[in-house]
Amino acid sequence: MDRPAPDPRKLLDHWEEWERGDTPPGRVMSDLKTGGLRELLQGLAENQES
Repeated sequence: MDRPAPDPRKLLDHWEEWERGDTPPGRVMSDLKTGGLRELLQGLAENQES
């Protein structure tokens, strides 16, 4: 099953929930991982190298 492309706004929302103290760090890390943070960062890094 293919994952949808990472949604930067959704990833930022997860991060902001953690900053406000609404969500524990473990849950945020899980949400960021399943939300495609690695793929987003990898794509940005590859674009920067070009």
